[in-house]
Amino acid sequence: MEAMDLKAIGAGLAAIGMIGAGIGVGNIWASLIATVGRNPAAKSSVELYGWIGFAVTEAIALFALVVALIVLFG
Repeated sequence: MEAMDLKAIGAGLAAIGMIGAGIGVGNIWASLIATVGRNPAAKSSVELYGWIGFAVTEAIALFALVVALIVLFG
């Protein structure tokens, strides 16, 4: 196998972390919607935590993308 083939495999493996982040973001929004659906008065107190959870989970996806790009082009 050539070096570029191995780099592509490594980048693909590093990008697997983005799958988990996508699942995590879906779980965060599903939980937030379910919480607000059950208790609409709690929206103002749980919405901030939903956004913080989204940001942290999305940051993990960006880290996985950066690692994949470093492996591929580094």
